[in-house]
Amino acid sequence: MKTYLTYGFFMTLAGAVLTMGLYFLGFHSDVDKLHSAQTISTIGGLAIGITFIALGIKARRAEVPATEDFSYGRAVGAGVMVGLFAALFGMVTNLLYMQVINPGLTDLMVQAQIAKWDAAGLSSARIEQAEKMMRKMMNPALQAVFGLIFGVIICTVISLVAAAFLKRPATAEQPPVAA
Repeated sequence: MKTYLTYGFFMTLAGAVLTMGLYFLGFHSDVDKLHSAQTISTIGGLAIGITFIALGIKARRAEVPATEDFSYGRAVGAGVMVGLFAALFGMVTNLLYMQVINPGLTDLMVQAQIAKWDAAGLSSARIEQAEKMMRKMMNPALQAVFGLIFGVIICTVISLVAAAFLKRPATAEQPPVAA
């Protein structure tokens, strides 16, 4: 359990550092830069997820004696547990970020989407209607729940792939050497 908590925590910490870096570089304060921030967050988040899930699986594998099988299922389970703890910790950091550190991010995201709809030629009545629905869905608490669900799903997919490479068959015990 400690392995899962440790790697899940550091995965969340790395994601928070990425988010804060984008915030301090001004990517979360301008509609024009928001698309770049989302791209960087997606690529960086995947890299962070793959790295820490693989490290967590390897750490868990190292805890299992070489004489025991560290099967595909055990490897997937280890990766999913790391991802679950990362998603739980991520809920807290996302709520903190969206409600305390950068409460204006929701409005910025809505403005960016309205600009896209306007460029696509939607009528102002449809934009207004869609904006109301979007604001309901952008509630920080609801976003935290969505983050948990999608975080677990994405981490499960990463774990399914990583486990194929990190599983280990049991090795036969070596008989004692006669002197």
